[in-house]
Amino acid sequence: MKIDSSEISALIKAQIKGFEAKLETDDVGTVISVGDGIALCYGLDKAMLGELLVFPHGIYGMAMNLDREDVGAVLLGNDKEIMEGDTVKRTHKVVEVPVGDGLLGRVVNPLGQALDEKGAVTYTKTRPIERIAPGVMTRKSVDTPLETGIKAIDAMIPIGRGQRELIIGDRQTGKTAIALDAIINQKGKNVKCVYVAIGQKNSSVAALVNRLKNMGCMDYVTVVSASASESAPIQYIAPFAGMAIAEEWMEQGQDVLIVFDDLSKHAVAYRTLSLLLKRAPGREAYPGDIFYLHSRLLERACRLAPEYGGGSITALPIVETQAGDISAYIPTNVISITDGQIFLVVDLFNEGQRPAVDSGFSVSRVGSSAQLKAMKQVASSLKIELASYREMLSFSQFGSDLDAATKKILAHGAVTMETLKQKQYAPYPWYRQVVELFAVKQRYLDELAPKQVGPFLNDMYKFIEANQPDVIKQLQEKKAFDDTLTKELSKAIEDYIATRK
Repeated sequence: MKIDSSEISALIKAQIKGFEAKLETDDVGTVISVGDGIALCYGLDKAMLGELLVFPHGIYGMAMNLDREDVGAVLLGNDKEIMEGDTVKRTHKVVEVPVGDGLLGRVVNPLGQALDEKGAVTYTKTRPIERIAPGVMTRKSVDTPLETGIKAIDAMIPIGRGQRELIIGDRQTGKTAIALDAIINQKGKNVKCVYVAIGQKNSSVAALVNRLKNMGCMDYVTVVSASASESAPIQYIAPFAGMAIAEEWMEQGQDVLIVFDDLSKHAVAYRTLSLLLKRAPGREAYPGDIFYLHSRLLERACRLAPEYGGGSITALPIVETQAGDISAYIPTNVISITDGQIFLVVDLFNEGQRPAVDSGFSVSRVGSSAQLKAMKQVASSLKIELASYREMLSFSQFGSDLDAATKKILAHGAVTMETLKQKQYAPYPWYRQVVELFAVKQRYLDELAPKQVGPFLNDMYKFIEANQPDVIKQLQEKKAFDDTLTKELSKAIEDYIATRK
């Protein structure tokens, strides 16, 4: 049998053509169906989980479901322009976000595109939004305080650099206010801040940005906004994008504070797209991996060991409760992931106690290891004193005649509660907090009526600052009380009290 060379070349050409077609089908697919921000695509056999896909009209998507027959992708844009039969291409990259100092002072969406009116964001580097958290051996224990400037928190629920402290409470109890004060208090302390707004109103985010601008704080803050008008996929990637931005600075050896406002809305966004992708619903209709979602996000906040740069990310996730129910699904999940919680209560808020921190439920699992010695010395008994006060207060409602010891506890407790009141956007430096708490601990205020406490402390600090500045200077240098400093501060307070008589 004679073999014709032309037949052989035709056969080889056909095989090569088929091979090229096979390559093409791995990287290019077709949209089978689209709706509600979800596109089912056929033909993307080699797509990776979380891979960025390109749809017509410059719309991007992210591969979320890798099924045998098709790929379920969430669209990071408007789905109205995508039609059945459209071509979709792989990019061989996971979703990335621009990082670096070019993002400071900017308001961006989770894809790093500018939302303010300052033009395009300048950057030289991008980072994947998803990434494995640093391992145990690359971390260092948390021992440096990150002061919020709020007396109730810095004294009783101290936060350290590299810690994850949950802010939890019902709506309108001042959760964002605490996070905002913590950001304002980082001014001049070489801490960069990232504020991630998930599912917030555009007007709320604009008001927050204006407040930061007016206080001169925007130059060290990046705001990542996925507002309520954005699609669920955009809201879903927002905290991961914020964390990627923060990680770049952490790996350069810098300290970063990141606020997630809030993870309740993030969980709802993830539930929405999971149900649309036909994933099985679990408790409260959330998908089974909702715990893993938040744990892999928050586990990336840590403090690195000096040999790995020594940077840190301190995370303040916010979770909203319904009628104070901290046993609901998302609150219990995030409580078990974080290193403590600041619990805000409606009753205290309505009574005028601002911030409305419940000292009984609130806890810091890092504790006093992230607290200056001076603060530890004046605040060590604060929680116990407030617990005694609350207990006595509930019992005193049933009896008319109170003994002297009970009256003393009630008077001291009322004064302490007044001392912990603080106006919003007015964080205090740590040494001022220590001076005020020292005066309370030494019972210089027990004779005052509660409404006199605020003005007394304010005038007292101004008096000491003006007449005996050496005392405050010593406190700033020593960062701890010895016999000399205790005597000098006591004398300064007594001198002020003498001027009032």
